[in-house]
Amino acid sequence: MIVMGYNGFSKSADVFARLYRATGIDRHLLYGHDAAAALIVDGELVAAVEEERLNREKRTSKFPINAVRWCLDSSGISYDDVDVFAFSWQFSQDVIDKMTAEITDDRAATTTAKFARLQRLAETHTSLFSEEAIRADFLEHTGHLLGNEQLVFVPHHIAHLMTGYHLSGGGDTAFLVSDGRAEWLSSIMGEVRDGKVQIFDDVSIDSRHSLAMLFSVVTRYLGFTPNSDEYKVMGLAGYGPPPEPNPFLQHVVEVRLDGTYTIPYPANMIPAYYELFDRIFDGNADCRENFGFRVRVASAAQHMLEVVTAGQVRTLEARSDLRRIIFEGGLALNCVNNSKLLEGSRFAEMDVSFGASDVGVAIGAGVFASQQEGAFPRVGRTPYLGPSYGRQEILATLQQFADRVTWREFDPESVPREAATLLQEKCVIGWFQGRLEYGPRALGNRSILANPIFPDIKDIINERIKHRERFRPFAPVVLQDLAPHVFELGKKRASPYMTFVVPVRPEYREMIQGACHVDGTSRIQTITESDNPPLAELLRLFTELTGVPCLINTSFNIADEPIVCSPMDALSCFLKTEMDHLILGNFLVSRDLGD
Repeated sequence: MIVMGYNGFSKSADVFARLYRATGIDRHLLYGHDAAAALIVDGELVAAVEEERLNREKRTSKFPINAVRWCLDSSGISYDDVDVFAFSWQFSQDVIDKMTAEITDDRAATTTAKFARLQRLAETHTSLFSEEAIRADFLEHTGHLLGNEQLVFVPHHIAHLMTGYHLSGGGDTAFLVSDGRAEWLSSIMGEVRDGKVQIFDDVSIDSRHSLAMLFSVVTRYLGFTPNSDEYKVMGLAGYGPPPEPNPFLQHVVEVRLDGTYTIPYPANMIPAYYELFDRIFDGNADCRENFGFRVRVASAAQHMLEVVTAGQVRTLEARSDLRRIIFEGGLALNCVNNSKLLEGSRFAEMDVSFGASDVGVAIGAGVFASQQEGAFPRVGRTPYLGPSYGRQEILATLQQFADRVTWREFDPESVPREAATLLQEKCVIGWFQGRLEYGPRALGNRSILANPIFPDIKDIINERIKHRERFRPFAPVVLQDLAPHVFELGKKRASPYMTFVVPVRPEYREMIQGACHVDGTSRIQTITESDNPPLAELLRLFTELTGVPCLINTSFNIADEPIVCSPMDALSCFLKTEMDHLILGNFLVSRDLGD
């Protein structure tokens, strides 16, 4: 049984720009962002890659033609060999009825406004959501006409759940899925028991009251790109405590005893929200550029998110006697919140996958369809699922840059030691090894590495390498067996995907200050020899040489560009920055002295 899961609508950006003004700062407020494809063969996840890594358009919503082709080509499979293509959305008649009712039942809207909204929904359905549109999109890009039984539609939140469920090893678990919006809802909770999913429908949250979308409105209010830059708000929140009482909890979100909540306006009512936020925070357009004001609003928004989701988890605790919880969806990328949710609950374990946001639904749709077809998923925990490049491909690319770089080749066994030796000094290294990792975090194969002991290393990377805001923190990668000595892990034994933030033990905060946020925490990645042998060996040697137990690990890209995929991407990025060295496979690359 061969199944391809995918996400992405080729016309989404055009339709949402034309009908819903999703342009400029709002360009990511659409369906199908983070387009990707994943291939499952006889239940085994064998390949997955995000379209942005191949077409180089960050967070692209386009039909993932390059990702689909690579997954097929890498496995020697043709379109005709695939039994099922699983699409990570299901706009059923019931969903469309609810979307229609949301418009017609809006007592605050005029008749003219309702008709205009219904017309936009009708055009969106015809262009994007309908089965005919999705089949036509597939045919246009692949040249393959899908058979009647070859296309399966998977509800978006179920795709999220299946991603987290199977990547965490399955088994009985409670779950919370929360994102901007799926087809209709923004959040569901329930449990998986004996392989059967039960959703607690009475505490589901519709998209009109989406917590993630409210956080996106705050992101926009502070001058960042919504549905993209929410992590900047999370980072800013660490610079100060939330105001007491919290204006968001007093005037914006109403939290109920059953864990549900309401917000006052739909997320698209930007002027109403700006007026409300200005009033409750005594702000204006000038204030929003002030760092202290941004910190106050960000810390209040982060606290609001933590309080609301903690209420949902309390509901889960009361409804399920299971000891483990899975958290998936875009809101699960708020790793500060994840740690607090786990530590503040009775749950013994929490899993948040490397594909928690919409990048993961291609995997989730694929494994769901595979299971439905009788091939039970056998999904490992590795994120290294994308393209890799051999010596000849790397060398051929280097030769194209021969007038700008020099290089030396080492035996594969020597590469970690060479890198560890360089990293004793204040230098920044691009690290390009093996298969591309999947998901929004660089997890050690397309990374930028540095020694965290130097006080100014964070500023150097932010300003000279990443070209991004100075307040942005960096994450440490650490050997799993050393992690408890350096960090206060709480209930966590490992954090392999950078989805949890934990306190740095006081005695290590000065030593690893470059990987320690202003509030004394770090978003850690733990690594073992079996996870990633070259990176684990590099860490072991680096620690032996320096006594420093971790390295800074940030994504190999610059602001507003996707993580690099190919040697060409890596060399182009390297030459656009002040990175000191690039380790490209077995090659140590440096700038030509004349460059």
